Amino acid sequence: MREPEVLVCFRPSGREAYVLAGTRLVEAAAGAGLVAEVPCGGEGICGKCRMIVTMGAQPPTDAERHWLSEAELAAGWRLACQMAVCETTEVEIPPATRAAEHQILIRGADEKKGSGVFSADAPEAAQQRLPTPLLGDPPVRKCYFELRPPTRGDDQPDMLRLERALKAEGLEIDLPLLRELPARLRQHDFRGTAVLSNHRLLDVEPGHTEADAFAVAFDIGTTTLVAVLLDLATGSEWAVDARLNPQTRFGDDVLSRILHARQGADQLGQLQETIAQAADEMIGQLCHQAGIPRQRIYEAAFAGNTTMQQLLCGVDTSPLGEVPFAAAAGRALSFPAAELGLHIHPRGSGYVMPVIGGFVGGDTVAGVLATGLADFREPSLLVDIGTNGEIVLQAGGRLWAASTAAGPAFEGARISCGMRGSTGAIEKVVVDGRLRVNVIGNTAPVGLCGSGLIDVAAELLRHRLLTPQGRLQTPDQLPGDVPADLARRIILHEGRVAFLLAAEAETGDGRPLVLTQRDLRELQLAAGAIRAGIVLLLRHAGLEPADLERVLIGGGFGNFIRRNNAQRIGLLPAAIEHRRIRYMGNTSLAGARLTALSRRARQLAEALARRTEHVDLSTDAAFQDTFAEAMTFPEG
Repeated sequence: MREPEVLVCFRPSGREAYVLAGTRLVEAAAGAGLVAEVPCGGEGICGKCRMIVTMGAQPPTDAERHWLSEAELAAGWRLACQMAVCETTEVEIPPATRAAEHQILIRGADEKKGSGVFSADAPEAAQQRLPTPLLGDPPVRKCYFELRPPTRGDDQPDMLRLERALKAEGLEIDLPLLRELPARLRQHDFRGTAVLSNHRLLDVEPGHTEADAFAVAFDIGTTTLVAVLLDLATGSEWAVDARLNPQTRFGDDVLSRILHARQGADQLGQLQETIAQAADEMIGQLCHQAGIPRQRIYEAAFAGNTTMQQLLCGVDTSPLGEVPFAAAAGRALSFPAAELGLHIHPRGSGYVMPVIGGFVGGDTVAGVLATGLADFREPSLLVDIGTNGEIVLQAGGRLWAASTAAGPAFEGARISCGMRGSTGAIEKVVVDGRLRVNVIGNTAPVGLCGSGLIDVAAELLRHRLLTPQGRLQTPDQLPGDVPADLARRIILHEGRVAFLLAAEAETGDGRPLVLTQRDLRELQLAAGAIRAGIVLLLRHAGLEPADLERVLIGGGFGNFIRRNNAQRIGLLPAAIEHRRIRYMGNTSLAGARLTALSRRARQLAEALARRTEHVDLSTDAAFQDTFAEAMTFPEG
């Protein structure tokens, strides 16, 4: 018997969802096509998924009473991961909870981020153009043909006749297409366009369609998804789409999703369907932007970390949650795109990047490919800064790669006033006698994102309000030359010393933005993990930071940090000159783009993955000591 469903209406989007009674608000939002911030994976331990229930609010849970004041509860504030819908409900999603507005890097280093309020030490000052795509060898090509019809003196079979015209001896064809071929050729006077993939005939299209051949490249990040529509003949971009990875409702990090997937086949299927459906929706959006039918897309290439690629393919990720963290496949995967649930050409293909080992996955291979790291003569380093920081070192013709669990601090999780880079986030902090901030969306701040967190920590260190050990000074410990505006911001918050970023009257939600001692410890852990990984990888090659000719910063988050501040907190080695640090943009997407356009790029990606030596830092005896040392902020 079918149970009655409950209507849930979301504002300001106007979207609606019908759900069974007892469904959590976060699931109802997902059903309406909205993704809410749930950094803790729905455990109710972060308090970030706040929504205002204007009708149908249920009695608050213990977790909601912990995170929300009595006044907020009375006004209808609830946590989306906690409140169960029991009747017709109307909900307002505040900007800080609307994940769809995140600032997502969709370009490589050849396109600049808006300058914003400040310009000093801007990332674009050190940009380097990514390599030109390897054109001329696309995985799919089209050939227009005109055949002589069979006659009594020439009864050669249709396929042999087509092979001769295309100069493609030994052409393979699927049985369903062979069944349609005779009628198609005769219906169109033996003229048309052959669609070829290696030695396989994918289709015979009526008319001259050589110019209509497209591919899609995807960066499937833990946090964000980016896709670009590409012309297979010219390599040019026709459309771009970006959005939050909807899997974030199962948790912000890969471990949360691995744990969810290992509960059973249904949960694994849920994660696969979630990411595949999002990818298919993005393909639809790209086609809408470009004004082309889905059937003209013949290839979809994907780059992501090991966990994300296996979840995309519906492959069991349980071994990635256990020592020694073994991946299911190392080489690239190629299969019919329809098996992923993607609606492109019926015989179109999906391609997934090869993996190096452990958590060093296809996005790292894509970065090495796109930056040309292996071709540099001098020692060079590629660093992808994020929840899982990937590091690749090239020296003496060898490649080493490692992954560090930096934690989600750079994404705003586990930071009391933290949020991702969306509207209302403080993304930049500068002190020039007084504290000044830049807020995404030019609005009142409601939180602090990763780049802003690095900035404020660096400024606190410069002005000695924060010790190298990470201890925030109390009001009576402040140096005498501290600017008055900074000194007044050292306050007691809930009985503990903290730094006030914005008072209640200055914020968008009427709550003060405060950086606590615990927040700074989280930053120490994140920066220390990446710094320790860099030190150990250099030690494997017998190098010092000063030996590096260049440090390439990849990833969406990495493109928004300031070099001087990253070095001041020890995220990047201080011994490296600024000129040697270069921002490369979204190298994962750039690498996926190359493999979508070129078979040679795929061969090179495979060779790079097999050539790179995976360094498992968890088994390095020196890791704990190096990590502990790296957690100390550098002296000024």
